[in-house]
Amino acid sequence: MLNTSQQLLDEFSKEIHQFSLSPLWERNTRLVPGTNCVPFAWHFTSMLPLLKKASNVIEKKQADRRVLVMENPSLKGTSYISSTLFAGLQIIMPGEVAPSHRHTPNALRFLMTGKGAYTSIGGEKINMNPGDFIVTKNWEWHDHGNEGTEPVIWMDGLDTPLTSIFGGHFRENYSEDIYPLSQANSINESKFGMNLLPVNYTQKSGENQESLLIYSYANAKGALLNISKNQANMCNPIFGYKLMYSNPVNGGSPFKTMSVFIQLLPENFDGKKYRTTENTIINVAEGECYIETEKGEIHLRQHDIMVIPSWTSYRFFSKSECIIFSFSDKTAQDSLGFWREEYLS
Repeated sequence: MLNTSQQLLDEFSKEIHQFSLSPLWERNTRLVPGTNCVPFAWHFTSMLPLLKKASNVIEKKQADRRVLVMENPSLKGTSYISSTLFAGLQIIMPGEVAPSHRHTPNALRFLMTGKGAYTSIGGEKINMNPGDFIVTKNWEWHDHGNEGTEPVIWMDGLDTPLTSIFGGHFRENYSEDIYPLSQANSINESKFGMNLLPVNYTQKSGENQESLLIYSYANAKGALLNISKNQANMCNPIFGYKLMYSNPVNGGSPFKTMSVFIQLLPENFDGKKYRTTENTIINVAEGECYIETEKGEIHLRQHDIMVIPSWTSYRFFSKSECIIFSFSDKTAQDSLGFWREEYLS
């Protein structure tokens, strides 16, 4: 039987390194579920004064997008909240415009505070209200503005890390600040937001598939409250009442990579422990709740944001009713056959 000494192995390893080779038996690649990311929370009461200060120290034109990036403590220097997702808080002051550009990463907006904001996507102007969820698919021209009298703050969510992994990150600025409007205001919502389609409608194929671009918070909250009052049997022991945003044109996710959710934790909810391979970003839309992970218990209030990394065990509990907006990389994982879940209690 061959008895290889450590010295011979070390010499062999050194020999093959000059050819950009390494022995598989010395690999240190992670071969278990999860990532090096840690669960972490950003509290809105701490972020709000910093966002306001940012609006004083840098102009919108100079910043392009005045965004404070939420970076996972384990991913210093990356600008990523998890290994697959980006999240940031953007503030737009009255009268400001964020110039038009486009990029290959998909993007979502979840408006948190302020009125008077709009986003223009592919030549259509869409007015936004607090709690609304806006879809900006990849490679669509988009600009934002604030026509109101108060600052507007929203959360940006993108699949930038996934795009970069594939080397497919492209970005382009439009020649003017505002992309020319070619549609009536919010015509997209009238066309796709009523669960009605023209009798001769044919879904486009390829990259520019049509979809609903704005999901009203009033409608989402109304659906949650209706279900919680009339269908108590739908209360999930992990999530409470949780609904998934879907594209009414084809029934699928609004994005090819990201899943987006809205959920309601009822009063005195005591959730069971759970974990999944998806990386999840949550934003408290209304109320307050607690999330318990192996790192401890975190108290979240309205507008607080938290990342729950892949394969992190967690559970929700709440003393009063709480509504949570969230997004994750589940759609991408489903497509690739990676997604798994485990009920722990």
